[in-house]
Amino acid sequence: MPGLFALAYKLLVNDRAKFTALLIGITFAVFLILQMTSMFAGVLKRASATVVNVGAKVWVMDPSVNNVVSSIGMPDYVEDFARSIPGVAYAVPLYSGAALARLPDGSYQPVSVLGLDDTSLFGRPELVQGRIEDIYADNGFVIVDDSEYPKLGSPPVGASFELNDRAARIVGVARVASSTLFGIPTLYTTYSRAVQYIPSTRFTTAYVLIEPKSPADVPVIQRQIGRLGYLALTSDQFIKRIANFYTYKTGLGTNILLMTVISFMVGLSISGQTFYSFIIENLEKFGALKAIGAKGRELVLMILFQATFVSLTGFGLGIGLSTALIALAKMRLASYAAVITFDNLALAFVMVIIIAGVSSYVGVRRVLRIEPFDIFRG
Repeated sequence: MPGLFALAYKLLVNDRAKFTALLIGITFAVFLILQMTSMFAGVLKRASATVVNVGAKVWVMDPSVNNVVSSIGMPDYVEDFARSIPGVAYAVPLYSGAALARLPDGSYQPVSVLGLDDTSLFGRPELVQGRIEDIYADNGFVIVDDSEYPKLGSPPVGASFELNDRAARIVGVARVASSTLFGIPTLYTTYSRAVQYIPSTRFTTAYVLIEPKSPADVPVIQRQIGRLGYLALTSDQFIKRIANFYTYKTGLGTNILLMTVISFMVGLSISGQTFYSFIIENLEKFGALKAIGAKGRELVLMILFQATFVSLTGFGLGIGLSTALIALAKMRLASYAAVITFDNLALAFVMVIIIAGVSSYVGVRRVLRIEPFDIFRG
């Protein structure tokens, strides 16, 4: 058997044109599949950036909320009710809104403002410059140093600007686990200051953040909040809700799916046609092997080995090419959101296996039908 595999390998690589065409087809398909799905994974990751960065275990919201940006104000009694539920260690409000910053050079930049609970500052980011206590100072804001930070001129601690025609001052620079999706810088301040600076509806609480006493208390909290007419989700459930929104209700998921299917069809068509052409050109060699005693099962294993070898080689090259391009893009474009995950790799691998299987099937059928008599007669 090792000798047959060695022979199959030589038959494959000796035809350099066909071998190269097979590699290019599979590599290009894997590259496109990974690029599309990685972009989608990056978008979903950034869409949930606020949930990840704040770090609350349970989020209370209006049932109509389907993503973290489109919050709906809730009355104050929701927070009071949440605090009264057995199993709640503490509950605090979170303000989420948008404002317009006027920079010293006269230009304007939209920003996202998160208002933290005045007492606990629960959900505050990790500061790399400044002190968190200074957020209580007059006009104090903490800015996030992420890919959108330069849009505000990369202001240091002490820098001043206008926010909705009111004076604002940077008292700290923070870092977070994930950048946001929409290319808007993020500012943190106290809840009371956020309400003062940003025009709001009658209800100003975007979310109530709950810390349960134990994981076993979460279902009880969710049922009690549900009886009040609101929705309580764990951070994982909220992230999944956001992902479902962008996947099924924005057209983003459909577009990515179509591009992934097209990439798969391109790789399948190129590889299948090229592999079939390779089998046809080497039909005499397979017939000769059959004539000297090679069994059909052994010929099938040879073809499977060839298809598997080409597919896995193209899979590796496609991953390397996609990874290199994403790394290069992130070096040049800080806001580039693509990220390769195990799910992306698994999807690409399954599609490559399908490509290898279809290509093998086409070749196997042709080889099994050949008769040595026909080869020698020709």
